[in-house]
Amino acid sequence: MTQQNRLQSGGRIDRSKPLTFTYNGKQFTGFQGDTLASAMLANGIDVVSRSFKYSRPRGIVASGAEEPNAVLQLGATEATQVPNVRATQQELFNGLVSQATNGWPNVDTDVMSVLGKVGGQMMPPGFYYKTFMFPKALWDTYETIIRKAAGLGRSPLENDPDTYDNINQHCDVLVVGAGPAGLAAALTAARSGARVILADEQSEFGGSLLSSKETLDGKPASEWAKTVTEELRGYDDVMLLPRSTVNGYHDHNFVTIHERCTDHLADIAPVNQARQRLHRVRAKWVVLATGAHERPLVYGNNDVPGCMVSNAVSTYINRYGVVPGTELVVTTTNDYGYQAALDWHDAGRKVVAVVDTRANPAGDRVDAARSRGLNVITGSAVIDVQGKKRVSGVSVAPISADGGKVTGSVTKLSADTVATSGGWSPVIHLSSHTGSRPIWNDEIVGFVPGPTVQKQLTAGGINGSYNTGTALFEGLNAGLKAVAEVGLSAAEVALPKAEEVKEGAPMTLFHIPHLKPTSQAPKQFVDYQTDVTAAGIELACREGFESIEHVKRYTAMGFGTDQGKLGNINGMAVAAKALNKTIPETGTTIFRPNYTPISFGAIAGRNCGALFDPERYSAMHMWHVEHGAKFEDVGQWKRPWYFPQGNETMQQSLDRECLAVRDSVGILDASTLGKIDVQGKDAREFLGRVYSNAWAKLPVGKCRYGLMCGEDGMVFDDGVSACLGDNHFVMTTTTGGAARVLEWLELYHQTEWPELEVYFNTVTDHWSTLTISGPNSRKLLAELTDYDLSNDNFKFMDWKQMKVAGVPARVFRISFTGELSFEINVQANYGTHVWEKLFEAGAKYNLTPYGTETMHILRAEKGFIIAGQDTDGSVHPYDLGMGWCVSNQKPFSYIGKRGMNRADCVRENRKQLVGLKTKDPKAVIPEGAQAVLDPKAPIPMPMEGHVTSSYWSANLGHSIAMGFIKGGLDKMGETVFYPLADGTVIEAEICSPIFLDPKGERQNV
Repeated sequence: MTQQNRLQSGGRIDRSKPLTFTYNGKQFTGFQGDTLASAMLANGIDVVSRSFKYSRPRGIVASGAEEPNAVLQLGATEATQVPNVRATQQELFNGLVSQATNGWPNVDTDVMSVLGKVGGQMMPPGFYYKTFMFPKALWDTYETIIRKAAGLGRSPLENDPDTYDNINQHCDVLVVGAGPAGLAAALTAARSGARVILADEQSEFGGSLLSSKETLDGKPASEWAKTVTEELRGYDDVMLLPRSTVNGYHDHNFVTIHERCTDHLADIAPVNQARQRLHRVRAKWVVLATGAHERPLVYGNNDVPGCMVSNAVSTYINRYGVVPGTELVVTTTNDYGYQAALDWHDAGRKVVAVVDTRANPAGDRVDAARSRGLNVITGSAVIDVQGKKRVSGVSVAPISADGGKVTGSVTKLSADTVATSGGWSPVIHLSSHTGSRPIWNDEIVGFVPGPTVQKQLTAGGINGSYNTGTALFEGLNAGLKAVAEVGLSAAEVALPKAEEVKEGAPMTLFHIPHLKPTSQAPKQFVDYQTDVTAAGIELACREGFESIEHVKRYTAMGFGTDQGKLGNINGMAVAAKALNKTIPETGTTIFRPNYTPISFGAIAGRNCGALFDPERYSAMHMWHVEHGAKFEDVGQWKRPWYFPQGNETMQQSLDRECLAVRDSVGILDASTLGKIDVQGKDAREFLGRVYSNAWAKLPVGKCRYGLMCGEDGMVFDDGVSACLGDNHFVMTTTTGGAARVLEWLELYHQTEWPELEVYFNTVTDHWSTLTISGPNSRKLLAELTDYDLSNDNFKFMDWKQMKVAGVPARVFRISFTGELSFEINVQANYGTHVWEKLFEAGAKYNLTPYGTETMHILRAEKGFIIAGQDTDGSVHPYDLGMGWCVSNQKPFSYIGKRGMNRADCVRENRKQLVGLKTKDPKAVIPEGAQAVLDPKAPIPMPMEGHVTSSYWSANLGHSIAMGFIKGGLDKMGETVFYPLADGTVIEAEICSPIFLDPKGERQNV
């Protein structure tokens, strides 16, 4: 098909390289250098989508990231489907396949549009809150219809064939935006020797210069941009990132950049190339040179295809050689709108009129229009548009000096394109991401960045400086400031001479009046993507929504994928007028990451497919492998689960290991337990605040068990901490909880108690921990040390420094089995050596290695809990029968004290941890089984509790279990029942959770 709107010459496209693409099943032609949007306009494609609520036909409005309508589905195959791609940002490639995301049976003839016409008045703001609530059972049906009508693209049903990357970067200066201001800043920083990253969302650097006819030093401005880009490319410490959108600006100058590496080449990335890459950048200084978006005016039927912002018209003509129509009407409040008329006229097309809301416009562009003989109508505005799927005409009327009302008769003009300019809105999105509140500037009629704590500079359009010469100057100064702040000497940079253009003052006007009141006038759209109208915003204000954030949420203004880039300021102005306030008084919504949508692939990078997680091994891991250990994953650690011999079953192995420990001596690799070194003059005080029990009087050389609770008073970890010195402790945690506990300590230190002098270091990997347990453990250790291990010299809960097998060691006399035990800690590099020496000396005692499952059985025989197994985030120390581990006499409170004193935590009949002894000694209750009082009760049975730990005990000759029962501590001796999925019921007696050695004599021997 012919490209009816393509000029024979001009633009930055390569006419020698034609490209074919498909839209809605039809094939069209474009050129290398086109975007999908420019190619669609060249081919006369008017309707690109249907609106969200009313299903009205919509056309292309803008030329960049601000485009609200041309959001398409891309992909030639099921696997390569990509939803919601902006046609204005998608570069054309040969074979590109696209389609509209909504419209049935197609986007040109949409049945839903009938409902939009007939039922439009029945769909005011918030109608879905009021309409789709009843009957509740139909919500799934409502949701399906609403989502279908929303016009969102669909996800692929097959796996993504492409690869994505993440990369971490550091730089001295990150420049966001490669227009004149950004290029000047980057050039200054680069020449000064700074490490620079320059990122821009377009395929070429130059920004507004790429679509402008202005000159720098008497030459086309785009040539200066090309020269600077080439120079920057020659610096080793400069990284240039075209096709890269800075999507998020976070605290401490952490910035995320979404680079589209091969989206412009094909559906699938070339072999060994990533499709997209997410750069995670830490910059010393950030220069925001993000420019500005031109605002459309709000007038009747301003969404009819053919209504565009004037800068987009100029961009399509000058950059892509496309004139998107034949007859143009410009309606503007400022001089910039005239540029579209000038470019349209120079392209050989008819300019019907330039309609200026100002009574006496004056400026170079105004003079140029008049000198070309263009029809300039002043003190007037386009108040309405005629046409359905394409503009066919406009209604022009004079308006009052304040823009508040129509003051004369209406004139109708024939046209197929309307270019509108309501001024410019600085792109302040990134500056808002870190919490900076924008400030209204009456002079430029827009918001500019407010004060910030970030190391951030701004230049050019983001400051409201739209003149190229001013933008260059601000960019230069930003670069000089940045290099000075990073300690570099500034290099000399000579700026090119820009054209001086005289401009008249703009008129502050957003919403064009109509002959009828707003509520009765034709629809005047503020947010194209979510169908928010001026009437809808006024209605929201009448219904009592006064905060702009509430208006936004009630009307859905700015909720689309474009985040209201074109409509938000207009919406705020309409709300301000309705509330009889100024725009600064009304305020603005705050933009949040991401600036534009980002693919899940880029976020995930290579972390997809099989779980990518490190495997951690203790120093003795290879010994365990060589001796046939079966492993289980505990956090990231591979821990020996049990050590089968010959043809033993798992239960036979566990029985043998348990008996060996109780009868003689066993050895456990406990190296994986979390170990955190705590030092500082306030270390003791800090421990007292994070543990529920007291630590103020713990002597050097002693150990103490502690419970750690969350703010809600619920136990989340436990462990033994030892006092190594007056200001020095080593804390142990559960294996899986070590990282969380360290994070918890740092969180409270940094945010709640920064005045405490205390420091934390993880030392888990520094030490190998070899635990020997059993009646013969003292004899075994005595074979490898000269230290006096007698009970008088080395008591339970003591720790001692000694040499074991010739290696310096910290030995702790603590026990998780209830047996006489010694935990031997040696520097990790010596772990295997000491382990093997223990086995050499332990042969006479039948030293037996045991794994985590045996450890679980042995501790359960003693009634010891495992945090995370016998706790689930809903139990506090008193529920566990461990009130002895709580001290309410400490001078300073502890984390969880108030939480565990809430009404729910002190009520009667809470679930409490008890022991469970089955009536059938051989029956082992499954963990997780639910307790009931009456096994014959109708379903659903009232639940009384559940089992947390359950094992067969070879030492006791019967099963043992621990679990929670409502009011269980007061129900000792009572019977509960556990119905199982197979129909059987296990009967159990509630008893003490301590099944073995209740007096603790074995560990104190």
